[in-house]
Amino acid sequence: MKLSKFGRKFTGDSGIFQLMRDLGAAATGEDILMLGGGNPAQLQGVETHLRQSLLNILENGREFERLVGAYGPPDGQHDFNQAVAQLLRDQYGWNIGANNIALTNGSQTAFFYLFNLFAGEFEDGSRKKILLPLTPEYIGYLDVGLVDDFFVASRPEFEFLDDRLFKYHVDFDAVKISDNIGAICVSRPTNPTGNVLTDAEIERLDALARAHNIPLIIDNAYGPPFPNIVFTEIKPIWNENTILCLSLSKMGLPGVRTGIVVANEQVTSAIAGLNAVLSLAPGNFGAGLGLRLMRQGKILELSERYVRPHYQSWVRQIIPQIQTELEGVDYYLHKPEGAFFLWLWFKDLPISSQVLYERLKQRRVVVIPGHHFFPGLKEDWAHKHECIRVNYALDMPTVSEGIRLIADEVKKAYALGA
Repeated sequence: MKLSKFGRKFTGDSGIFQLMRDLGAAATGEDILMLGGGNPAQLQGVETHLRQSLLNILENGREFERLVGAYGPPDGQHDFNQAVAQLLRDQYGWNIGANNIALTNGSQTAFFYLFNLFAGEFEDGSRKKILLPLTPEYIGYLDVGLVDDFFVASRPEFEFLDDRLFKYHVDFDAVKISDNIGAICVSRPTNPTGNVLTDAEIERLDALARAHNIPLIIDNAYGPPFPNIVFTEIKPIWNENTILCLSLSKMGLPGVRTGIVVANEQVTSAIAGLNAVLSLAPGNFGAGLGLRLMRQGKILELSERYVRPHYQSWVRQIIPQIQTELEGVDYYLHKPEGAFFLWLWFKDLPISSQVLYERLKQRRVVVIPGHHFFPGLKEDWAHKHECIRVNYALDMPTVSEGIRLIADEVKKAYALGA
C-alpha cells in the first residue's frame, strides 16, 4: 500500500514512537530497567483516593452508566471544567470560568491541536512556526506538526553550579520573533531536564508574546497547582494571551488520558471543534474520576502530601549516588528543580547518546538519547549527542541499579575512546 505524506510522516521513526515502544516492551513483563519513559510513580496514598473515587461512582445511582454509556460535550464534562475553573480562581485569583477550560484526550493531543492551530500553512499563503525559546525541550513536540520545518529554537545559556550541577537559561539575545512565528511554547518544569524557568524568564516571554500578538503556551504537566512536582518557589501566571496546559497523568492517571487546556474562549472553542471532528468528544473517565478530588480541593492535598514529597525525597537520594558512581568522569547533571527526570551531560563523550542508548539496552537499561530533545535546533551541535534523559520515578532499587549500569557503560566508553 502507498501511504500519503500524512501517513509517511506519522508512521515513520520518531523519538516519541521509540519511547512508547520501549514502554510497551517493559509493560509486557520483560526484565527491563525502564528509566526512559514518562510513567509516574504509583503512590499508594494517591491510589487509595483514586480507588475510593471509583467506588463512589459505582455506588452512586446511575453515575457509572452516565460515565461510560454516553458521549460527553466536545469541550469536556462541564461540571469538571467548572470545578477546575473554581480551583484556579480560589488558588490564584484568576478571572476564569468553565468556558476557559477545554479537555482533550491527553496532553499530547492538546499540543497537536494547539501547535497546528497557530503554525503551519495559512490561507494567505504564509507559513508560521512554533518558537521554543529554550532547548532541550519535550520529545513529544517534535513530530506533531502537519508540515515540515515546524519549529525554530536557539541554544540555551549555561549556568554552572557547585557539585557538577548546571542550569539552562533562556538566551534572550538569541530569541528572535519575526512575522513567521505563530506561538511561543515552553514546558515548566521542563521535560527532559527538570529545569524550572524563573519568574523573570516567564514574565519576559509573556511580554514578548503580547507585544507580537501571539500566544504563550505553557506546558504545565508537572507544575502547580497539581501535581506540583516543583522543588523551588515559582509564581504561576495566566492571562487572556496565555494558554496553560494541565494534565491528570502525573497525578498517577496516565492511562485515562486527560489533558486540560486553560485559555481564552476563542481557543477553548477551537479545541472543542477539533475534538468533535477527530474524536467526537474527549473521554469521560478522567473527568469523572477526578471530579470529587477537584471540587473538594483534595487534588491539592494529594499533590502536597504525597506527590511532590515523594519525588523530592527520591532525587535527594539519587544525586549522591550519581556523584559517587561518576567520579572521575567529565559529566554534569542539570539541577533537578522539578518533574521526575535527570538530564546527564557527558562532556566530549566519544560515542553518541544514541549509541549509548543502544549499548544500555543490551544491559536491560532503557534511557532516552538526548538528540531527540532539540526540536527546531538544526545546527550541528555536539552537546545534543552528549546527553541522556533518565526517569527516576520507579522504585529506588531499580533506579539505583540503572544508575550503576549507566555509569559503568559511560566509563567504558571514555576508557576505550569509542
